[in-house]
Amino acid sequence: MEAEDETMHGARDGAPGDTPGQTSSEVASLPAIGDDGANDVWVLADHRPGNVTQCLGVAEALGMPFSVKSIRYNPLARLPNWVLGATTLHVDRKQSAVLTFPWPRLVIAAGRRTAPILRTIGRKSGAFTVQCMWPGPPCDDIDLVVVPEHDGIAADENIFRTVGTPNRASAQRLEPEAALWRPRLTHLPRPWIAVLVGGGRGVVPDQAAILGQRTSALARRLGGSLLATTSPRTSTEATSSFLTAIEGPAYRHIWAPKIENPYLGFLGLADIIVVTGDSTSMCSEACGTGKPVYIHAPDAFTLEKHARLHKSLFARGCARPLSSAFAHGAETWTYQPLNEAVRVAAEIRRRLDQRAHA
Repeated sequence: MEAEDETMHGARDGAPGDTPGQTSSEVASLPAIGDDGANDVWVLADHRPGNVTQCLGVAEALGMPFSVKSIRYNPLARLPNWVLGATTLHVDRKQSAVLTFPWPRLVIAAGRRTAPILRTIGRKSGAFTVQCMWPGPPCDDIDLVVVPEHDGIAADENIFRTVGTPNRASAQRLEPEAALWRPRLTHLPRPWIAVLVGGGRGVVPDQAAILGQRTSALARRLGGSLLATTSPRTSTEATSSFLTAIEGPAYRHIWAPKIENPYLGFLGLADIIVVTGDSTSMCSEACGTGKPVYIHAPDAFTLEKHARLHKSLFARGCARPLSSAFAHGAETWTYQPLNEAVRVAAEIRRRLDQRAHA
């Protein structure tokens, strides 16, 4: 099951080379594992920003140095994993980092195509292997497989289920981005309502126009303004429909590669967040802020698995349907921010400790 999700800051955060990662204090209170050499942890980073973001979120939450290993594929990557098994034959070696001794003690990967590489490293080195996102069966040779609950994967000894996806939208990353963007938005009236637009079947032009109209009405009712941004999967037609439908004070951003991206700044500055329900990553990141989140997900355009995620977020008090802002009036509320990267990091440490004392 290859995710077609996105993260809107992913293009900027992608790892094009073999570079040392940054550490985080998210789980500084947890005991350290091994020494602090950057080679202790490898992150396999392919071309999908949503995959890379999950890996980096978990690696940063571990609170120890890590190395990012850039991975690119050749045509053999189209083969299913049950054919590939444990191999690197589908890796484009000229465009990828060298994967050789000295081996790491822990490897983190995400997405179906990274799983054969992860298996290879695990078999050669004995490293603890962590796979984010379901790689397809069989996967009993992977130490920990991290999957979102809404994917409906059956429980097993090496399966760890999350609400939404791990990500990098921690307070430590949002605060500097908020400081960067705040001066550019001070002319806009508050409350600031961030509108995060995804793509796919839920963001066709007609629906994008409705979203623009409804969020404009919400801002008008509250006397505030919109901080609106599209994303890598928002089509040109949907972008035009959405931005044309916006009325009133607003900051409009059209996502494009290699240009300054306000996404994290918007998450850090917004008083209220509206997100389209097609993106698991964006819903998860929005609910990681602890701010009121409204999800725009019309039934006719929402996949069943995404509907399960929304229901879980509603039940936890993280989010509400956008329609409720009009049926019952816009409200503010608080909840425990969703931070699944920290939960995954804690589980990795627990299992590493078990292995060390086995």
